[in-house]
Amino acid sequence: MAIFELRTYTVIVGKMAEVVELYKTQGWPALAKQPDRLVGYFTGDIGALNQLVHLWKFEGDADRRAFWAGVFGDAEFMAFAAKLRPLLASQENKLLTAAPWGKSP
Repeated sequence: MAIFELRTYTVIVGKMAEVVELYKTQGWPALAKQPDRLVGYFTGDIGALNQLVHLWKFEGDADRRAFWAGVFGDAEFMAFAAKLRPLLASQENKLLTAAPWGKSP
């Protein structure tokens, strides 16, 4: 059964442009080397203006753990993460499963 991981990063006020540029130039190039598990990245337009939200889809827990082990074992990603962390106020992760009706990614 597929599981989804919803990650919400709350960015320090005034730092979103810096976070976006860092993701574009370093974060995404490092992540793009990994297996494609990304459903999408999103930023708030109304309400939670300082949040970066991303949704990932995995085949199961073993797939999820293997993916993140690969990401965190990558020196380029870890260099990016060291620059990103000081720009974040908080991080929230949720593991989700699709409801047994309707659509899911």
